[in-house]
Amino acid sequence: MRPGFRFSTDRDDLDRERVHHWLSTDAYWALGRPRERQDAAIDASRNYGVYDEASGAQVAYARVITDGVTFAWLCDVYVDPSVRGHGVGVALIEGVVADLEPLGLRRTMLATADAHGLYAKFGFEPLAEPGRWMARLAPTE
Repeated sequence: MRPGFRFSTDRDDLDRERVHHWLSTDAYWALGRPRERQDAAIDASRNYGVYDEASGAQVAYARVITDGVTFAWLCDVYVDPSVRGHGVGVALIEGVVADLEPLGLRRTMLATADAHGLYAKFGFEPLAEPGRWMARLAPTE
């Protein structure tokens, strides 16, 4: 972890209000997400945070949905704009990957519109056979 920051997998460390604010107001994939849906997602997932050691404030968040055996979906990755460009995102993903490694998962997936370079540092690649993958999306409201 970068000096001055602390990585945690402890759900009790999360600033749920801050995470909800980040995602529902600034994350293109979660704009308008209701707080109760965000809290339910947190409760059903593995959660990760990075915290400023001086203030204790949460500065980054990610969660993983997994069966713990074969598959995981990395999502809701967010780094506060005030610390972007300081290695916090790299440290966050490094911690997530290290936490998942002992599970021996066959596949960890994610979707991103703008952070391909970050994830490539940790072995994520575009799908080799995208034609094999499908998605069922809920209708937009």
